[in-house]
Amino acid sequence: MKIESLSVDFNDEQKRYLEGLAAGLKVTLAGRGQGGAPTASEPTGPDAIHIKAQDKVIASGRKLADQEKVKREGHPFDAYERLKEQARNDAAPSTADNFRWRYYGLFHVAPAQDSYMCRLRIPNGILKHWQLTGLADLADELCGPYSHVTTRANLQLREIPPRHAVMLLEGLSDLGLTARGSGADNIRNVTGTPTAGIDPQELLDTRPYAREWHFHILNDRSLYGLPRKFNVAFDGAGQIAALEDTNDIAFSAVEVKDGFGVAPGVWFRLGLGGITGHKDFAKPTGIIVEPERATEVADAIVRLFIETGDRTNRLKARLKYVLDSMGHDKFMEAVETRLGRKLARVPDEALEPRLDSDRMAHVGVHQQKQQGLNWIGVVLPLGRLTTDQMRALAKIAADLGDGEIRLTVWQNLLLSGIPDEKVALACAAVEQIGLAVKASYVRAGLIACTGNAGCKFAASNTKKHAAEIGDWCESRVDVDTPLNIHLTGCHHSCAQHYISDIGLIAAKVPAGDGDDTVEGYHLFAGGGFGPQADIGREVYRDLKAADAPVTVEKLLKAYLAHRASPEETFLSFARRHDGEALRNLAEAQTSSQVSA
Repeated sequence: MKIESLSVDFNDEQKRYLEGLAAGLKVTLAGRGQGGAPTASEPTGPDAIHIKAQDKVIASGRKLADQEKVKREGHPFDAYERLKEQARNDAAPSTADNFRWRYYGLFHVAPAQDSYMCRLRIPNGILKHWQLTGLADLADELCGPYSHVTTRANLQLREIPPRHAVMLLEGLSDLGLTARGSGADNIRNVTGTPTAGIDPQELLDTRPYAREWHFHILNDRSLYGLPRKFNVAFDGAGQIAALEDTNDIAFSAVEVKDGFGVAPGVWFRLGLGGITGHKDFAKPTGIIVEPERATEVADAIVRLFIETGDRTNRLKARLKYVLDSMGHDKFMEAVETRLGRKLARVPDEALEPRLDSDRMAHVGVHQQKQQGLNWIGVVLPLGRLTTDQMRALAKIAADLGDGEIRLTVWQNLLLSGIPDEKVALACAAVEQIGLAVKASYVRAGLIACTGNAGCKFAASNTKKHAAEIGDWCESRVDVDTPLNIHLTGCHHSCAQHYISDIGLIAAKVPAGDGDDTVEGYHLFAGGGFGPQADIGREVYRDLKAADAPVTVEKLLKAYLAHRASPEETFLSFARRHDGEALRNLAEAQTSSQVSA
């Protein structure tokens, strides 16, 4: 069948429609053997679900995003020999290969650094002491001599020359660790409650469910190459928030009362569509899931996302946008069709109230549910650990604790299983290696992404500026309630600036009347998570980085001067005022010019 050219002038939208119509007819005719070309074979194998989704885009006349074209050219896991060849030649990757190697957890971060960053996979954020020691040895041999704890309770290694990339990946396997699928359009590190199994107030130990999902992902190639990255978290209702509502799938442990048509006890409440960089939290679906069926349900959700996610526009390709288009109810009906059964639904009144999290439980000494044992929250300087500190912490965990190191989404770690009689010795040992087990409210909640020192997307040196804010404010403002200050370098919002009491997102700020710019930020206040979940409101725009410490100081002083009572949190104070009012209150304060 030939599609004749028409002499009529059409606009671009009309032309795309006709092109799509013609392409669709050709696909249909080819399927019937009438298209003048051999009948295309049905895609098979683990990648078939992705190829079919891409085929639909092509048949509609739309163009695949460049990353989708890279996937279509050949699956990244089939290109390992080329990665090895580049390592032998110490060669930096092409743009396409830089995307491919992220399937292995490798990110070439030029021009910020002429090297790779490697992001690991650590389910529920829990490492054995010998794994942390092994990582320190690998970093000394193959990377920069340090690691970063991330906001997904994970570790990153940096400054990896191309010649060392494969040796690092294989060294991780020797340690029982992996970086597979930790980047690109894949399901990222599985987070869970960091005190899982040891928390006196938890409803559920999240470790087995995070671990099951972790290995389910690793061993099913069809779950790689999604329309966009995907996050899943398991929260057991413990003392330390896991920020599950910032994930695409949020499993939150809840206790269901008797008399609502389902078995009473502990279930997971299902939330969908969290992506706080796009100002959205995971929304409750009204559905509860048996914990032992969480992997089955998550698998069905991901596979529906694979089929329905946008493969043409990377900015609209996350699960949130599928949900916005289909609606949560219709999406979950399709999930139930895939599962072949209805999922349980209960009203809010069927759920027992959950205990609040403790915003300082990730710092200092806390009693475990096991009598006579404790966890110790270790304060890290904005998530950074030297290799010597890694080895020392591993030794403390082995000698004085249960041998585990538990990473948190707050860019720090816990040492668990410390007997009462060894707590003082463990604390002294931590302090001896230059770390701390105590922190001011300003320091305890200070979080920053990598920044432009190691990330090409970042507009400012977030870790440097966060340290300056902490140093300046800690000695000038006596904050006496929990506080979070988050700095993120770009729109990806890795440090989740929108959900913090005070959040700063990097920007290039005008330096004067000309075109010159300097590093700076837009500052937000009043963000929260969990029961207080909300997006912060803008207070300052185009704030120079050099002015950020004094500005945060004045904002904190305004809080202390104008809060309704000594018990009012900064969050409540900020939400009683709009951005302009907060800015006016802050500007009325004076800065303390004492030595930092």
